[in-house]
Amino acid sequence: MNHRTRMDWMFLWNCLLRYSYLRLEKICLKSSLKGIPGFGWAMQVAAFIFIQRKWDEDKNHFENMLDYFCDIREPLQLLIFPEGTDLTENTKARSNQFAEKNGLQKYEYVLHPRTTGFTFIVDRLRDGNNLDAIHDITVAYPQNIPQTEKHLLYGNFPKEIHFHVRRYPVEALPVSREELQLWCQKRWEEKEERLRLFYEGKKYFDATGRSKIPPCKSELRVMVVKCVSLLYWTLFTLAAFVLLYLYSFVRWYFMILVVIFVAQQKLFGGLELIELARHQFGRSKQNVHNLKRN
Repeated sequence: MNHRTRMDWMFLWNCLLRYSYLRLEKICLKSSLKGIPGFGWAMQVAAFIFIQRKWDEDKNHFENMLDYFCDIREPLQLLIFPEGTDLTENTKARSNQFAEKNGLQKYEYVLHPRTTGFTFIVDRLRDGNNLDAIHDITVAYPQNIPQTEKHLLYGNFPKEIHFHVRRYPVEALPVSREELQLWCQKRWEEKEERLRLFYEGKKYFDATGRSKIPPCKSELRVMVVKCVSLLYWTLFTLAAFVLLYLYSFVRWYFMILVVIFVAQQKLFGGLELIELARHQFGRSKQNVHNLKRN
């Protein structure tokens, strides 16, 4: 997916809610977000992939996490932003410098993708028999563009969000890493042109020649999920504050949980790393057991 704003990943939930299963999604995102109280802790529990955005440091972590996903055989939707960051004047200037240095086209609506991590992920999941398709997603905002969380806090929610989604089955993907890098770069060339037509034209994506659209869940079902979620989290939040105010043992329980979450991240790096270490330990014990049996 292209990374127009810092909030793209959250807006995509609306699309997944209608066409997929939101609970299956994992996100590849910068490691500093894992320390956000509550929200970052939840992402650790969900085993999101946190990266430093330095390939020498991230490669081994990618390898371990992807192997973990392949081992547990759970359905997986992994959201990645090959551009590495959202589109701003500063990041576009750096992307243009990269384009000049490498004799590439300068982009106005996207950044040049970083293909090293992308190709590594595809190869690793394909080798682990845990990749059925890549969904190439282009997101666009025809009216207001909330660039950061601050815009949402001020009530500047996007009035419309448009998604262009194209599915590439694994059989249609190139085999070699070099061809896969070119394939990714080609998708971004298409995104640039698609977004140029979008923003300079009638501000909707051309649906000509589109493939069969998967069935959309009914708006009634979507509305029920939204209402139930809103009701649950509103009541949960109110109940939490009431219990914290009324009972000292609840305050102690809350404080202990906060200490545990902060301490485990300081000591071990995050809950997802603890789960990964537990899984690797169990797998090594199983391998030893199998060797003894043989």
